[in-house]
Amino acid sequence: MKTALVLSLVVGLAGASVAQASSDDAWSDFQTEVSRACLAAAAGLIEKGNVLVDPFGSEHYGLAIVTGGAKGAKTKGAKTTISAICVFDKKTKRVEIGGEIAADRLTVKAGR
Repeated sequence: MKTALVLSLVVGLAGASVAQASSDDAWSDFQTEVSRACLAAAAGLIEKGNVLVDPFGSEHYGLAIVTGGAKGAKTKGAKTTISAICVFDKKTKRVEIGGEIAADRLTVKAGR
C-alpha cells in the first residue's frame, strides 16, 4: 500500500508542468546532475546502482528511481535487488532518498 502511494506520488509529480530549462543540452545536463546526485545519495543503501531519471522532473523537483544490489545483503550467494525513489530539489540541489522497495514490488505491467 505504501509503495503504491509513493509510486502514485512520483507519477503525479512527473505529470506537473515544467518550466526550468528549454534546450536539449540543458535537459541533458539536468538529467546527468540528477543521476549523479541520486547515485551518491543512495550509496549507503544500494551497491552498483543504476538510475532511471524522469527526463524533465516536475516544476520544482528532479525525480528518479535508483536500482541495484542491497548493500550488504546476500541471499544464497545472490544479491538482493532493491530500488529507491530519489527526489532532487531543482532550487536547493538537496536530494532525498526513499526507503528500499523490493524488486518484486516495483514492476510495470502494460494495460494496468
